[in-house]
Amino acid sequence: MSTTETVTSRTLKGKDLITIGIFSAIYFAINFIFMLMGGIHPILWIMMPGLIALFTGVPYMILASKVQKPGAVLILGLITALIYYVTGMFTVVILITFASACVLAEVVRWAAKYKSFTGNTISFAIFSVGMIGSPLPLWLFKDSFFAQISGQGISADYLSVLNSLANDGMLVVMVLAPVVLGIVGALIAKTLFRKHFAKAGIV
Repeated sequence: MSTTETVTSRTLKGKDLITIGIFSAIYFAINFIFMLMGGIHPILWIMMPGLIALFTGVPYMILASKVQKPGAVLILGLITALIYYVTGMFTVVILITFASACVLAEVVRWAAKYKSFTGNTISFAIFSVGMIGSPLPLWLFKDSFFAQISGQGISADYLSVLNSLANDGMLVVMVLAPVVLGIVGALIAKTLFRKHFAKAGIV
């Protein structure tokens, strides 16, 4: 295959964009459910990146198998981050973490030539870390963050528990959770769709 043909085959087409749009909607819907659950208890919000990773392994891995081209994961992540940011739900931190995670995930997919299950699993684990941009401000600028959310009608009990959880140990757990649970989520996807991945050449 010539260089021109290779570049063309790796360019996103209309069908690819539709597929990305569909799976972005599925990913965001699952993501949004866990974001709402974060209002029930602080630990659910802090662990949200990990829980999302566990339950979004299927749509991510199927998207990775259907669109084996650069840009798919970047678009998926940025759509989610931008929706949250423009609706005022999260700070600019999530744009930074998600953009960084998406770029690194794309690099891993490219290095693995898009057809490695291990490569796609690692890319998903990295991609999932991007969601830590939601609770991360709790550690980056704790005082100003608490001042901001305290004026949003959040109960004193919720804020008290959240403050007690904002320690170094929980920060490590929050960062590692999406990596570990992302791998588990990818393995669940492989178990459920083994024939699909084999057909797509994902090994």
